[in-house]
Amino acid sequence: MRTEATMKCCSALAGSVALLITSSLFAANFVVSTTGNDANAGSESAPFATLERARDAVRQLKEAGPLPSGGVTIEIRAGRYELLRPIEFAEKDSGTADSPITYQARRGESVYLSGGRGVRGWTAVTDAAVTARLDAAARGHVQQADLKALGITDLQGINNAGVYQSDPGIELFFMNQPMTLARYPNTGYMHLAEVLDAQGTAAPERAATAEGRFICDDARIERWLQEKEVWLHGFWVWDWADQRKPLVSLDPAKRLVTLGRPAGGTIELRKGQWFYAENLLSELDSPGEWYIDREKAVLYFWPPGELRDGDAVLSMTRDLFQLNSVSHVRIRGVCVEAGRGTAFVVRGGSNVQIAAATIRNMGNWGAKVFGGKEHSVTGCDIYQTGQGGIHLDGGDRKSLVPGGHYADNNHIHHTSRWDPVYQQAIALIGVGNRATHNLIHHVPHIAIGFTGNEQTIEYNEIHHAVFQSNDAGAIYTSPPDETWSMRGHKIRFNYLHDIQGFQGKGCFGVYLDDCFSSADISSNIFHNVAAGILIGGGRDNLMTNNMFIKCKSAFSIDARGLGWASSVGQFATEELRSLNYKQPPWSVKYPELIGILEDEPLAPKGNVVARSICWDGPWGQTEAKAQPLVSFKDNLIDADPKLIDPAGGNFKLQKDSPAFKLGFQTIPFEKIGVYSSEDRASWPVQ
Repeated sequence: MRTEATMKCCSALAGSVALLITSSLFAANFVVSTTGNDANAGSESAPFATLERARDAVRQLKEAGPLPSGGVTIEIRAGRYELLRPIEFAEKDSGTADSPITYQARRGESVYLSGGRGVRGWTAVTDAAVTARLDAAARGHVQQADLKALGITDLQGINNAGVYQSDPGIELFFMNQPMTLARYPNTGYMHLAEVLDAQGTAAPERAATAEGRFICDDARIERWLQEKEVWLHGFWVWDWADQRKPLVSLDPAKRLVTLGRPAGGTIELRKGQWFYAENLLSELDSPGEWYIDREKAVLYFWPPGELRDGDAVLSMTRDLFQLNSVSHVRIRGVCVEAGRGTAFVVRGGSNVQIAAATIRNMGNWGAKVFGGKEHSVTGCDIYQTGQGGIHLDGGDRKSLVPGGHYADNNHIHHTSRWDPVYQQAIALIGVGNRATHNLIHHVPHIAIGFTGNEQTIEYNEIHHAVFQSNDAGAIYTSPPDETWSMRGHKIRFNYLHDIQGFQGKGCFGVYLDDCFSSADISSNIFHNVAAGILIGGGRDNLMTNNMFIKCKSAFSIDARGLGWASSVGQFATEELRSLNYKQPPWSVKYPELIGILEDEPLAPKGNVVARSICWDGPWGQTEAKAQPLVSFKDNLIDADPKLIDPAGGNFKLQKDSPAFKLGFQTIPFEKIGVYSSEDRASWPVQ
């Protein structure tokens, strides 16, 4: 049924569309403002209030006839917009190559699109039972808010717990910074002093049982007997595999902890591994920590600064921008923040551009692309995400048709605050996607992960990565199932520095895992990196024209396929056959694969290390089985290359460098990293 308000709204929209059609042959424009009204015409003097309203205006404009040449622009005026639900775009919201649709912040104005709700009505804690549970240091500092009175009822907590990933659900942000779900210890970890077998006896090193029982090294657990929904986040066996597990029971006298049992499975634990506990009211003992009593719908918070209404924000809306089968749409210059899930999710379609945006304080990723072609994320600042930065999945491996997605000129930092491993700052999946000219730093694990075929990773600067794990690389092949078929990758002109691994125990700059093959790793600078390049048993990798300066090792090449990783061969062989590798396009693109199964496929043949510089650190390591299969040529080792100013960050060579006589080519250092552009979210980059 049409209400009077609806009819007025439709009448105004029809009038605005007619005006745009008759008054402009080149472009149409709508305006959105915090002072607007969705019953308005969407003009400068009578703006809309919401992006959904502007989207619907574009739909009606399309229904009236072809889009105007030059496209449609929706300008968003300054202010903060609370997105109470995701903004959904469908195929009918697409533009064309000649008439794209742009949603952008007005030049010079700051636009904040928030998936959160501001919290108001703070009061002191007066419940004696709650006060008694709080640490003595916290009493008098903790404030509370009645969420039910604010209409905040969706209090989803930690969920989807699995290896490498879980979802935080609702989160709290204060003054644009993520706060900490109350935990113990506040920094660092507790440890598994003993792990128990099925009979309750201490195992020598590891135990796999249905109960998951262990002895904790800290008596603090006695404070937790009244707590509900406690989660333990730990690296239970390996330092590269974390998982959140629910706490089932405690025996404080024995310091015995029992974890949640997976359905039909077992829990494996290793003595000496580390974990912390979270979601405990009794551990809300420092500024910035918070806790929600879900039964009473009460938020408790120790603010790290003056607490005013609206300064604290709870994330509510999940996956704020959802674009399905959309083409030729551009979103530019906005700040997207404080949501659950991911800021931008793009599925199918083509030429969706996310440009000059600031994406921060999301529960999962900054932007995720699945399928389609030629989508891009450019010039964005992405930080404080719970998981990764930019995920680009496109292209078809069987046909080798490229996806053409790219991430260019982005500044990505302080990601993976919730899930610390295997949540890449940039992930390239599929065929023919690119990560170029990005600045990535302070990411706990992988900076750029890649898999599939023909991915390009060029002109990126990466530092302070891989500090949560050791068996990993800043540029790393994304598991699982790396094989010989994942070929044609270019890793060139990147600058990697100050990367040392968890507790300084080592890691790699570029890591090709388990027989991953055919990468061109050339003209990169590795400075103060634990180890430059790892070739994990793969074939046909070119390592040329690289600089290894002040590294603990330039490279490592092994023959794992001939030993402990021989099981890779079965899967890799099955995959080759499923890809019809002896027929076009595979036989044309990769003729070297045609006879691979008859040529010791698990032997690391065809690897080349040439025209590289190693200075102020040792040369590489090659496993004995691999040594005769690797070609070493014209490398400058332990000889001064005559760098202009390495201490000052200038890695150019002086004109009389001996490296030039060996064929070394100048690396265009000045082109590496982010660059000035009208599509940069901020400049200069700090």
